[in-house]
This record gives sequence, structure tokens and C-alpha cells, in this order.
Amino acid sequence: MIVRFLHAKGLRSEHANSIACLTIGLSVASWLTSAKVERAGIDRADRWGIFVATWPATWFGLGQALARYEDSDELHGYEVTDEEDLRPT
Repeated sequence: MIVRFLHAKGLRSEHANSIACLTIGLSVASWLTSAKVERAGIDRADRWGIFVATWPATWFGLGQALARYEDSDELHGYEVTDEEDLRPT
């Protein structure tokens, strides 16, 4: 249901996977920035890096869900019945 809503709003699997790749770089950038700019030490930089590093898995998972939805019969106008045959809707 959420995947269908996001797809209807224009989010595609390519978008989610691209965001996931970008957040990997953002994780490294946030760690480096925190380590060099803030005086809180390496512990705080590690926390920033780990916090941002949780985002790629979420976006990759969403990308996979969107890809499965894009390949699904529901999107292409077919419904699967109990007999497992495909009928145009």
C-alpha cells in the first residue's frame, strides 16, 4: 500500500536506489566533516557516520519493493485469480 502510494506520486526504483548510493557518500562526508570541524572528538564523528549509515539500507529496501511493484501484474493491468491465470482488468 505504501509502495503503491509512493509509485503513484512518482517515486521509482531508480530514484530510491540512487538516493541509497548518495547516502553512502553522505555518511562518509558527515564523518569526515564531524571529525575535522567539531571539537567533540572522534566519538561524535562516529555517531554521525553510523546514524547516516543506516539510511542506505532503508532506501535500497524501498528500491527493491518499488522494483517488484513495477514488475508486478497489478501495475500492468492484470489480476491473478485462484486459478493462477491472468485476465486483463
